[in-house]
Amino acid sequence: MEWTVLISVAAAISGLILGWSGRTRSFRQDIIQEAGADALQRADVDYIKRGVDDIRLEQRAQAQRVDVLSERVTRVEESAKQAHKRIDRKEDIGGV
Repeated sequence: MEWTVLISVAAAISGLILGWSGRTRSFRQDIIQEAGADALQRADVDYIKRGVDDIRLEQRAQAQRVDVLSERVTRVEESAKQAHKRIDRKEDIGGV
């Protein structure tokens, strides 16, 4: 009867030890997986930030181009207005 009790106690203790070591191993693996997922998420966020920064720079450059183009269109309109006035005066003078 003593052997049965000793074997039962040894089996229970070894079960506890194996269960605890398995839980610890599983916990470590979970931490490693979470760290990898966090690193991937941070890399993705950094990539998105760089993309947003690039978009902002391009938007500023585009706004500058629009400003320059707007200024040029204004000058062309003024020039065309002056040309029409000269043409109208020549028609009035020449009777064309």
